[in-house]
Amino acid sequence: MTSSESIDSTGVQHFTIPKFKFHTGVTLPITVAYRSFNHSASKTVCIPTCYGGRINSTLNFTDGALRDYHVVVVAMLGNGESSSPSNTPGFPQIHYQDCIRSQYELLTTHLKIHDINAVIGFSMGGQQAYYWAYMYPTFIKSAVVICGSARTSPHNYAFLEGPKAALMNSVDYADGDYRARGMTAERGLRAFGRAYCAWAMSAAWFRERLYEKSGHADLEGFIKAEWESAFDGWDAEDVLVLARMWQLGDVGSLREDGDYTKALKGIEARVLVMPARTDQYFPPEDSEIEMKYLRHGELAVIETIWGHIGGGGANDADTAWMDERIARFLGES
Repeated sequence: MTSSESIDSTGVQHFTIPKFKFHTGVTLPITVAYRSFNHSASKTVCIPTCYGGRINSTLNFTDGALRDYHVVVVAMLGNGESSSPSNTPGFPQIHYQDCIRSQYELLTTHLKIHDINAVIGFSMGGQQAYYWAYMYPTFIKSAVVICGSARTSPHNYAFLEGPKAALMNSVDYADGDYRARGMTAERGLRAFGRAYCAWAMSAAWFRERLYEKSGHADLEGFIKAEWESAFDGWDAEDVLVLARMWQLGDVGSLREDGDYTKALKGIEARVLVMPARTDQYFPPEDSEIEMKYLRHGELAVIETIWGHIGGGGANDADTAWMDERIARFLGES
């Protein structure tokens, strides 16, 4: 069960949707967790959470590029703050369109917002930004995709199979029966984090031993302190349901013909695509392909050796560069 002590709930509010129909056809009451910053501002930006992210750990740019915006940070379904396997009996496998529809309900029905200036997202949040732009073309003016993609690549899919297998084959996951046995799958979650570790940063980051500059005496100490504990407080099924949704990511799935290039061509919003140069999940080469089909796309590569996490706020210099680039992009709209 997700530990409430592990989640910073400062400023977090909840909106309930009594009857929400999931993509799978299942209908359940759900709750969407969110935090609203500067709610009196006339311009609005929505920021969905990323994989492993909570509302209050999400980079929100409210001290910089978005200081004059009403910023709504929303916990995507499955993250343990909004409805998830850990807190909702019968919770099904989710798809990105479920997250976007629940966020749209929050913004329009609950917060009475009629349109938004942008959706900004990192990693899985970036994939959600792409879904937002396709699903609600008259509601969203711009999208900022940070270290994300319109379709999860086969390489990205295969990477996720490793950490998933480490968790699912652990003794305390008990073939998914851990809750019934009164366990928390702690060993499995630590194995998941250890298997995940090498992918988050780049080879250059490890070559330059930047973990030592973060205060760790050696690589093993870094892995134990930062990555074996990365999913402490998470429920195993929450971790897995999000990983599977990530693997299923493809804006083409929103079309009957499944063509993701046509989906990209159909996006009317301006899209700022910001891959990290050394990202192993969502490399800039994938973003360059997407740019061929976006009608109003801009590519701005984050030149960093911090890999994927460079786009999530791990390195101050990268964060400052992104902040300036986002401010300029939104100022041009």
